[in-house]
Amino acid sequence: MQQPTLHVRRVGIDTWRENVAYLHRDCPVVRAEGFQALSKVTVQANGEVISAVLNVVDDERIVPPCDLGLSEEAFRRLGVAEGHTARIEHAEPPPSIAALRRKIAGERLGRDDLHAVMADIAGARYSKIELAAFVVATNQYELDRDEVLHLTEAMIAAGRRIDWRADLGHAPVVDKHCIGGIPGNRTSMLVVPIVTAHGMRCPKTSSRAITSPAGTADTMEVMAEVELPMDRLQAIVRQTGGCIAWGGTADLSPADDILISVERPLAIDSPGQMVASILSKKIAAGSTHLVLDIPVGASAKVRTMPEAQRLKRLFEYVAGRLGLQLEVMVTDGQQPIGRGIGPLLEARDVMQVLRNDPMAPQDLRQKALWLAGRMIEFDPDVRGGEGWHLARDILESGRALAQMEALIEAQGRRTPPAPAPLMFDVLAPTAGTLVSVDNLRLARIARLSGAPQVPEAGLDLAVRLGDTVQAGQLLYRLHARFEADLAFARQLAEADNGWVIGAATSVTPPLGSGGR
Repeated sequence: MQQPTLHVRRVGIDTWRENVAYLHRDCPVVRAEGFQALSKVTVQANGEVISAVLNVVDDERIVPPCDLGLSEEAFRRLGVAEGHTARIEHAEPPPSIAALRRKIAGERLGRDDLHAVMADIAGARYSKIELAAFVVATNQYELDRDEVLHLTEAMIAAGRRIDWRADLGHAPVVDKHCIGGIPGNRTSMLVVPIVTAHGMRCPKTSSRAITSPAGTADTMEVMAEVELPMDRLQAIVRQTGGCIAWGGTADLSPADDILISVERPLAIDSPGQMVASILSKKIAAGSTHLVLDIPVGASAKVRTMPEAQRLKRLFEYVAGRLGLQLEVMVTDGQQPIGRGIGPLLEARDVMQVLRNDPMAPQDLRQKALWLAGRMIEFDPDVRGGEGWHLARDILESGRALAQMEALIEAQGRRTPPAPAPLMFDVLAPTAGTLVSVDNLRLARIARLSGAPQVPEAGLDLAVRLGDTVQAGQLLYRLHARFEADLAFARQLAEADNGWVIGAATSVTPPLGSGGR
């Protein structure tokens, strides 16, 4: 039967990586076709077809009975003007839905299965419910190493891929990534200007924060545009040698960004998904050499050295099969790196290091130099052991700062927000030595203060592990824009501030100066 035509209406609702269509309950199509809320539908207009989840509304101010409302994501994907005619029909299940059901049942998926699932996810044919089912299933029934390999391949194949060989021949294209879990730790924003000032190419693409108060893209966005289309990203890298960008707008491993939209609220970051997410982004961006930072600590993402070694071997297996030269560095993850936790405060720390400010956090400086030095040693003209000295010279000479300014200008300089107007000081309840800190607790407190959605929110550390404090001494300061956010963060901090105060003999020694 011929379906009635409707007129497209842009509803203006951000459904974040999900196509949603809206029909009025009195719409003839709803009555004739028996559409129900959360039905899967296809929308056709001007030769374009998208899949969407249907929401049924009762308010004509949202969608009149003869209009078809589209969320921001659906409107962008359909690509027609408001008022354009469109048709809506019941959708067939995505081709890969049988593979999804098998994974939910705990079965192993093959290469073709995972390619089909990623193609459907990248094509926005999965609802958020189905995405959540996939994320939970791959977390509950851990992917074996070949499943991780196939998932990585599938994520790469579902998007675009940059090839720099026409520019560079066989010269290395380098990158650095941290698996996360440590607040602060904005070493990438120091490493990129250092290694590109050395003359290496480093197209750094990052995801936004999943469970942390800030990711590299969130922090760089305080100072520069990070949502760079593919053509512009490539032009910037050719102009400056590098970039610090969000991978989503460049269509690099797009299925990963869609999965992250579900992983974030579920706070799930399973090992298999993590490996596929990181390596697919790096390979899609054209990187040939990668330094990977795995912090280990009692409240880090990776808790023990045996766990770190297992993850290291998984990364090495997948990277090796895909032709990516990888060096994994296991680092000390007992406490935050730097002082700020939250985009604006972390950006401040980065710029202090680049400016060789005496007040700059030295732990952030030293770790960044150590990682940048190892990346510089990917240069065939640099001997092993020379990288750290070259990185230090580039930083101290001001070349790294000049390179960061060039990157910011090329990407599009932004004016940082004003400091958060609301503050609350968290004080030591007793005297003693700071013997441990709960990274997850500090990250949660910073998120409740508003970070990363409110870039100026977060917390500013005043102490480090091993410090001796007096009762009433400042541990950290909360920053928030809104009273409600400050109240939530303050309540959590007052219940447990994240620090343990005890005897100096109870302090756990760090892994080492940089890692192993």
